[in-house]
Amino acid sequence: MKDIEELPEDYSERLHKTIGANVKRVRQDKGITQLKLSEAIGYKSVSPISSAEIYYNKIHFNVEQLSKIAYVLDVDVCEFFKLNHD
Repeated sequence: MKDIEELPEDYSERLHKTIGANVKRVRQDKGITQLKLSEAIGYKSVSPISSAEIYYNKIHFNVEQLSKIAYVLDVDVCEFFKLNHD
């Protein structure tokens, strides 16, 4: 078992940024705008998507949002956690 004290201090921030970048990449690859994705998962503006994609003011996607986005974009939710997108 690993010691949690060894986890880098900025681990969560880097994870949220990675997830946001991956959502953006998949969304763009599918030709979907932020507005279209926002509306598809129940929002009336792009703000939640645009902010979370760039981790603006520490706004990030939660599990429910990610599962809805994965469903709408027809990808496995694991796609958003990938560190490399070869």
